[in-house]
Amino acid sequence: MKRTAKISRKTNETDISVEINLDGTGKYDVKTGIGFFDHMLEQLSRHSLIDMNIQAAGDLHIDAHHTSEDVGIALGQAISKALGDRAGINRYASIDLAMDETLTKAAIDVSGRPYLVWQVKFPRDKVGDYDTELFREFFHALAHNGGITLHVINQYGENNHHIAETCFKAVARALRKAVETDPRQAGVIPSTKGTLNG
Repeated sequence: MKRTAKISRKTNETDISVEINLDGTGKYDVKTGIGFFDHMLEQLSRHSLIDMNIQAAGDLHIDAHHTSEDVGIALGQAISKALGDRAGINRYASIDLAMDETLTKAAIDVSGRPYLVWQVKFPRDKVGDYDTELFREFFHALAHNGGITLHVINQYGENNHHIAETCFKAVARALRKAVETDPRQAGVIPSTKGTLNG
């Protein structure tokens, strides 16, 4: 059974199309009109091995907020849809990911219960032209629409680019493991409740 999904989301603020394959190889085609955000989404795809086609047109003449949040919404919805009843997945994963002077931890429970813990502080308000506060908005939307409990904790770091990149790569690596199927649990919901949909 293919674990793929396509989501289209159109509002007065954004027009977004997301297509994913959870069992891909990390191929991506990302165009949001926001250079640094594109770079981070490419890292998310490449290191999760989830194929992602993300096309977004947003009200960037105002700022990048709506586009960042709505991409998170659509991507989260696509992940949830592709997971179906979440049978047979590993469900849990965590990783400490290093990049130069920076170390970030990501822990995931693909539980159907959305929650975000975001303990990440940036030394400066921007990476290039991109507001660093928008990273939290993206991950909040992703977690809440994907039915994912997500903890992202930056342990230390000095460079904004490195801090952001370790967040995306750590989440990608944890997500990769959590959504992978466990051959010892084929077709089995990894919960004593018998459901992972809330």
